[in-house]
Amino acid sequence: MAADRRIDAGVDMDGAFRGPLPPGGLGGRPFMMLGTDDEVHRPGGTDTTWDATWPTLGGWKRWLTVAGANHFTFSDRPVILGRFGLPGPALPSGRAVALTRTYVAAFFDRHLRGLPQPLLDGPSAAHPEVAFHTP
Repeated sequence: MAADRRIDAGVDMDGAFRGPLPPGGLGGRPFMMLGTDDEVHRPGGTDTTWDATWPTLGGWKRWLTVAGANHFTFSDRPVILGRFGLPGPALPSGRAVALTRTYVAAFFDRHLRGLPQPLLDGPSAAHPEVAFHTP
């Protein structure tokens, strides 16, 4: 996204950032960080790239974490594990998929389609697993 101005909005789903952003960050384009609510991706977590990148993003931004999630929660892995009865994260696979879809869709609906998304304004009683951070 930093290298290609054609990308209008971006989401990092539980991944580390690969090096610092260039001067000017993302040029004011919106960005959401969605990760595990553990010692890794909370503010002050062991993945220090999130803390280092946050102030350089500029523009609209959100830092969200999901309780009971693990690194693969934001992929198809919870569905596959659940289908075969294999152990997965504390967050049930159906809930993991629902939360990921809900927040990612809300983000892109807001920033690519111009649709109001109050869900992104702060914590929701309907989604108590999701924490909003403003380091």
